Amino acid sequence: MTQANPFAVAGRRHHKQRVGIFLLALGVLAAIPASALFAQEQRKPYTIVESGRSFAALQDAVNAIGEGTATIRIEPGTYRDCAVQQAGDVGFVAQIPGQTIFDGAACEGKATIVARGRSTRVEGLIFQNIRVPDANGSGIRLEHGNLTVRQSWFRDSEQGILSADDPSAAVLIEKSTFTRLGRCDRGLSCAHSVYFGDYGSVTIRRSRFEAGRGGHYVKSRAGRVEVSESSFDDTAGQTTNYMIDVPAGATGRITDNVFVQGKDKENYSAFIAVAAEGRVHSSSGLAIAGNDARFAPGISRSSAFVADWSGDQLSIGSNTLGQGLTRFEKR
Repeated sequence: MTQANPFAVAGRRHHKQRVGIFLLALGVLAAIPASALFAQEQRKPYTIVESGRSFAALQDAVNAIGEGTATIRIEPGTYRDCAVQQAGDVGFVAQIPGQTIFDGAACEGKATIVARGRSTRVEGLIFQNIRVPDANGSGIRLEHGNLTVRQSWFRDSEQGILSADDPSAAVLIEKSTFTRLGRCDRGLSCAHSVYFGDYGSVTIRRSRFEAGRGGHYVKSRAGRVEVSESSFDDTAGQTTNYMIDVPAGATGRITDNVFVQGKDKENYSAFIAVAAEGRVHSSSGLAIAGNDARFAPGISRSSAFVADWSGDQLSIGSNTLGQGLTRFEKR
């Protein structure tokens, strides 16, 4: 009689065990609702592009980068999350621009992203409904380093972006929108759509500011500014002030923008104000040209397109001004 090969018998036994385990696994997976599996995948929406590591919390992803350089890709969704960047060069980038929303959360009682690393890059994100006890709740609180913002939307918060001072660093904002921001209430200092401290330079290109809720649309103490190819629609603004305020003076250019001043103003006396709080920086040669400025339909009043306290020789070129607007006023 031929005896069975003990190795073959053992192999068949192990094969049956493996098949049984596989079928059991399939049964377990089938028993889990598809929505639960999807939720498991969604628990880690923050992925560091360079390493492929994913995290459930934004702060964990930022901490993993540390003093290095990396980009955090963020899945579509609405998040009540925030992070403090202490160091390094960090990018916060939406996987699909316009489909990632940060709603209401503020770290350190300041902002959704508190940035004090070497550089910070924000692309494709939406920041909304941010309010904090000192009434300066912002999408981004910039405390140190360079900042680049592209294709992002800041809305319905106390402030869009607020910075400290860093004269060695630069800010660049492109193709972004700032809606229903700012405030001047509660007996506290005003907040603005964007407010930059004494930075090396602030550049804003191809962006939109609209329906402010108090304060200025752009306020910058930087020594050099560029605001170009942008729109300022104050038609639905409430108790707003200047469109652009460079309170310490600045060189640079304000060119090819569209300004419409609305009815509900705290101060309608000027569209652009230069050195209204003192001459810290020279404004000599500040170029203001190619702009279109007017009042919203149905408004009849007088205002200055440019009001200057600096005493420097500004370079005011050709601008298209609506009825009631004076080209320049020395104050």
